[in-house]
Amino acid sequence: MLIKTFLFSAFIAGSVCAQTSSSDKPITLVQGFGAGGNSDTIARIIAPGLSKELGQQVIVDAKTGAGGNIASAAVAKSAPDGNTLILMTGGHAVSAALYKQLNFNPIEDFDWISIVTQFPFAVSVSEESKFKTLADVIKAARVMPDSISYTSVGIGSTQHLSGELFASMAGVKMMHVPYKGGAGPLQDVLGGRVDVMFDSITVTKTQMETGKLRALGVTSLKPYKLLPGVSPVADAIPAYEVTSWTGLAAPKGMSPEVLKRLHVAVIKVLSDPEVIAKLENTGGLVTPSSSSPQMKQYVTDQITKWKRVVAMANISKQ
Repeated sequence: MLIKTFLFSAFIAGSVCAQTSSSDKPITLVQGFGAGGNSDTIARIIAPGLSKELGQQVIVDAKTGAGGNIASAAVAKSAPDGNTLILMTGGHAVSAALYKQLNFNPIEDFDWISIVTQFPFAVSVSEESKFKTLADVIKAARVMPDSISYTSVGIGSTQHLSGELFASMAGVKMMHVPYKGGAGPLQDVLGGRVDVMFDSITVTKTQMETGKLRALGVTSLKPYKLLPGVSPVADAIPAYEVTSWTGLAAPKGMSPEVLKRLHVAVIKVLSDPEVIAKLENTGGLVTPSSSSPQMKQYVTDQITKWKRVVAMANISKQ
């Protein structure tokens, strides 16, 4: 009887292990922003490699809105079986600093897999814009408070706080125009309906290369190698700096074996020269985490940093 019980228990344990370490069920890679944006683009770059390494189809699913928080909330409530992942952005840390309350814990409700990329933003205007430099933007905003508009991919996004920090440190007031992500901000800046764009190089690079967008600055503290010839915003506003990131996470509670399997797969994907080239073409540097705890600590530090920014810039919490 004891032998039968042991064998039955071993069978059940083996079945659970098999279900959580390999499955014919597709893996859903959730991202929280519109088609064509930085998050969507990066998710689609890494999805094929993850499919190959994991032996399961990886499908990118957009759950847009609330600066990525709808996607984060959905994933936090998903089963921790390895079949639901999320490509997070720096907006996750910004939201944790900006919102009074979220319906998920931004750190403890997730198992952290790896950072994918880190990158600054570009500050740009239409080629038809009267603004030739950041000094022009600041001067106009001082003369006409709240008349100069800037885009973001949603309230509480990193782009939003980049603009708020810019205005605060420059001592001006600007009008925030939020979108749900995707190509909307770019289209309206190109069309002259919004003045200034704070966004990723993914979104702006092609238009800058064709001359349809004029880059006024990059938000890294020093010149950025993937955006040559563009001066740091810090040249106009001393000490101004914004860097963001993308990274993979999953619902809290995965088995250590599944978490390790996912981490190993991501590291392999991010070591592929073709994937690295595609990711760098989005304007980000590939910076994988050595472990799950390392990514968790990184995100925790980012939240702490943005809390300081919100307090320093006197930004009202949502």
